[in-house]
Formats: sequence, C-alpha cells, structure tokens
Amino acid sequence: MQLGIIGLGKMGAHMAERLRRGGHEVIGFDRDPGLTDVGSLEELVDRLQTPRHVWVMVPAGGPTSTTIDALGGLLAAGDAVVDGGNTRYLDDQRHAAELAEKGIGFLDCGVSGGVWGLTEGYALMVGGTENDVARLEPIFATLKPAGDSGFVHAGPVGAGHFAKMVHNGIEYGIMQAYAEGYELLQTTSTVTNVPAVFASWQSGTVIRSWLLDLLVRALDHDPDLRELRGYAQDSGEGRWTVQAAVDHAVPMPVITAALFARFGSRQDDSPAMKVVAALRNQFGGHAITAASGGMEKGADSPGADVEPPMG
Repeated sequence: MQLGIIGLGKMGAHMAERLRRGGHEVIGFDRDPGLTDVGSLEELVDRLQTPRHVWVMVPAGGPTSTTIDALGGLLAAGDAVVDGGNTRYLDDQRHAAELAEKGIGFLDCGVSGGVWGLTEGYALMVGGTENDVARLEPIFATLKPAGDSGFVHAGPVGAGHFAKMVHNGIEYGIMQAYAEGYELLQTTSTVTNVPAVFASWQSGTVIRSWLLDLLVRALDHDPDLRELRGYAQDSGEGRWTVQAAVDHAVPMPVITAALFARFGSRQDDSPAMKVVAALRNQFGGHAITAASGGMEKGADSPGADVEPPMG
C-alpha cells in the first residue's frame, strides 16, 4: 500500500521504516532537507496515487492544525488523512468535520511505542468510521506488534486520541508510584541497596512491568541519579486527562496527583522527579535536564537496548 507521511522525526522516521520493511511504499515529507523525500506538501500529494492516504506525524497543536488545513486544500474527495500525533480529541472532531465537507476522510490514531516501535511495533488506538479504518487496515497491521493485541478501533473520530490520552494519564500514575517508592527507599537507612531492590522486583512480583525494567536500567547506569535534575515536563495529555475527568465528574486522584507532582518538580530538585525524568528518557527518548543544567537528547542514551516485556 502507498502512504504519505508528514513528519520524519523520532517516531515518524521509524514508522516509515517499519512500513517499508513490511512492503509498503512510503513517501515522506519533512522540513529537514536531509530527511525528506519530497520538497513540499504539494509534491507529496502529486506523488501519491488516488485515493491518497496521508499520515500526519508532527507536534500537536498549531503544527498539526496547520498541516491538516493545508492538506484540506490539496487533497480531493475520497482521500484520507490520519493524525498520528497527540492531538486533543476535541480538535480531532473539528478537523474531521472540516475535511468531511470536502469528502476527505479523517482518522485519529493514538500511537504508543516510543523509540522501540521500529522493532517491537506500535500500539495503535484509532478513531474513525468503519470504512476509513478498513481502508487503512494494511498500514495498521504492519505498524502494530505481532499477535492479537496492540490495535483497537476505539470508536468514532476522537476516540483514538481520547484512549491515548487516558493511556498517558495512567502512565503518569504508574511512574509516580515507582518514583515515590524510590524516594522512600533512598531516604531510609534501613535499605542499603536501592537499585538491587528494584531489580529484584522484575520477576515474580505483581508490580513488574516494562517501566520497571527501564527504571532498573536507568539505576544501573546512574544508581543515585546524580546525573539528572529532578525536573519533569508534562506533554499536555496529563492535563487533558484531568480536565476530562472534571468534565465527566470522574474521580481521578492518582493521575491528578501525579500531574501536580510534575508541576512541583519545577520548583525543587526532587529525587522522585529524577525517576520520572529518567523513565521518560528511557522509554521515549525525551530530552532530559542534566544535573549540570544542560539538555541531553535521550534516543541514544543508555536504555535504548532494553528488551521490552514479552507477553
């Protein structure tokens, strides 16, 4: 199948490569001339056969809206756009309505997998009509992990990104629990080998997880996390999850507290936030703030060769 991908950054480039390895023809566009296959959106659209399928993989917010608006003026009835970024679900519904006036299909796809997706596959949460999802099925089938799980048609437009938003909110809560446990273990004089305690939990316990494996890897590299400052950003999806909980009167104390803890990390050098920063770097290659104050990219950091849990 032929697919155009807009945005060949950390995830977009790996997704394009996984699709090519799966036998698909991918034409990519990126503002970086060293990455792009074509010189413009217009050239990308011209290179695609009808009906065209274009996957947008650029930062959420203004860049995504601008890109989708531009595609609305270039594509034709019968074409389809997939937003694979972390767009807010309310924006998806607006984009879908605007494109529908021109006969252009729209799907929102929450993507999880970080820097691991190229080899392990991406978890995909998709919103859209049955027909639009079916026409992109070969693409989804190649991107997802092997096996029965890893893909869901979550519902109509907006459902995919809503599901991914909640996924990220849960991620906040799990990381915060590990982080608080680390700080307590580190603070007491009773436990003398904190990294070994976390490593012992990797087998036989009910709290074992891929995040735990990544934390063990981070502690193996830097047992006291001295190389990090306890500062953790939030991507915005944690805020949207809490806002949605307020809108629907759903109690969400754990995720809300985890979000607020990240706000607190920007005021003090918190040991717990060092764990959250280390985990975000390990699984997603997110930039981290070094103890020296400089910024480091995470894609090449220790942890990039950690095996994710199987099954």
